[in-house]
Amino acid sequence: MSKYSLAVFLVALFTSPFPNIVQAHLKIHQPTLTPQDSGTIEGLISVSPVDSRVVWASGRGGTFVVTTDGGRTWRSGVVPGAESLQFRDVQGVSDKIAYLLSIGNGPDSRIYKTTDGGNTWTLQFQNQNIAAFYDCFAFWTAGTGIAQSDSVEGRFPVIRTTDGTTWQDIGDNLPPALDGEFSFASSGTCVAVQGDQNAWIVTGGVSPSRVLVTEDLGESWNAYASPLRGSPSAGIFSVAFRDAQHGMIGGGDLDPEAPPFPQTATSRDGGKTWTLTPQQPNIGTVFGLAYAGKFGLGQRQGKAEDQDEDQDNDEGDKKHLVVVTGPGGSAWTPDEGNTWFTLPGVTDFWGVAFGSRKVAWLVGTDGRILRIDFRGVGNQGRKGQ
Repeated sequence: MSKYSLAVFLVALFTSPFPNIVQAHLKIHQPTLTPQDSGTIEGLISVSPVDSRVVWASGRGGTFVVTTDGGRTWRSGVVPGAESLQFRDVQGVSDKIAYLLSIGNGPDSRIYKTTDGGNTWTLQFQNQNIAAFYDCFAFWTAGTGIAQSDSVEGRFPVIRTTDGTTWQDIGDNLPPALDGEFSFASSGTCVAVQGDQNAWIVTGGVSPSRVLVTEDLGESWNAYASPLRGSPSAGIFSVAFRDAQHGMIGGGDLDPEAPPFPQTATSRDGGKTWTLTPQQPNIGTVFGLAYAGKFGLGQRQGKAEDQDEDQDNDEGDKKHLVVVTGPGGSAWTPDEGNTWFTLPGVTDFWGVAFGSRKVAWLVGTDGRILRIDFRGVGNQGRKGQ
């Protein structure tokens, strides 16, 4: 099997005995967890907050859900003609505008767009290469985005839009793919963008797993090795950056017989070099991760009106806060991986994203949505740089 496709291969999960903080010796102030009714029982895989009020999510059975009141109520729908597809990625732009990406070989890989809050959807892109398999996308602006595909004959057929309507192949701009290299469609976070021109694509399938980096909107790229395991069943599943230099990757190994593996690493130089985090979250394979306060287009900090109502002025603390999730569990770190805290009983959630400095959403199996509220949770670990 050249790819452990998450469309057909569900994980045999386990945790690994990598170092983790002994939580019993610390006074832990856990975030508040609030289940929300999504209006669907279809598995949800990706989530994309526009701000603390408007959030889009997507998943199996051609399903999308959206809230405009911070999750108190959700509206669910199915894209006509996409009932058999899995929307493994979603990008919210506003309460009216959003994009969806479905996975699969050949024509099952598609991109849809709505401009009326999900009442109607327009098919923008449908893959015609039977060997290509699009995994995820990310957007710098409402009209500028990039979508990643598994490699085909040594080439990544990455596509880009600069007008929010049409998509062009820019695969010739990327480094050659390694034999068998691909990305994981686990939560729609195998691509991350930051600012106006930076982007990172993460891969697996081979050793080493790699991070592909552009600083000019995809015109040129460089590839860098990561310390996370790479094999036909292993690699980097998720990537996020809090600024142009500081980021985190998460991943693991889907092979149930695999030996213990690290799950997270960080970079301080824009993705050129990576170091395993001092502690590991120990939740099994990380499917998705997100930095606090990084949300919306370009994963910027957000405007003041999008931030939380309380005035504890702890933005400096929260910028190092990261949540990771996967079928085996969920955890958070206040200090970019120096310490980790497990979210008790929170399993089978695939995607996570923040809608403000302190509020995030987890999405998972059976249409489950969990709001995570860090208001009142101070920094309990050591700050990074």
